[in-house]
Amino acid sequence: MKFNKKTFCALVLIGMLGISPLCHAQTSGDKTSTGAVKQETQDQRDEAVHKSKEDLDNLDKRIDELEAHIDESWDKMNKAARENARASLKELRKQRTQVAEWYGSLKSSAGDVWKRMEKGFSDAVKSLNDTWEKTEKEFGSNK
Repeated sequence: MKFNKKTFCALVLIGMLGISPLCHAQTSGDKTSTGAVKQETQDQRDEAVHKSKEDLDNLDKRIDELEAHIDESWDKMNKAARENARASLKELRKQRTQVAEWYGSLKSSAGDVWKRMEKGFSDAVKSLNDTWEKTEKEFGSNK
């Protein structure tokens, strides 16, 4: 269970798919096509929100596992390593909170706002993923 590049790519793909339905509307006066596009966009948003919630839950579990691994290794760490571990976990939690805030905004957004929220969410996830990879390389895990 790793919050990995596949997850990030999936979010980017979802963002790209959110744009493609607009290409299918024949004219701005075509109410059927516009309605279908709106529904398709809503469905994509709902799917992205559901997937994002799963990713956040998975991330929480991984942070807990990393923290447990650090706790198990605590007595073997020197003072600098302990301080670094604390700082890294603090940064992961901070960025996880930012992702959760974007997730909350993503859930309640609609229309053009949805696209901006999705972009912000994707950026926050990328930042968190970068921090996660750095922390995981430094402290590893049991898995």
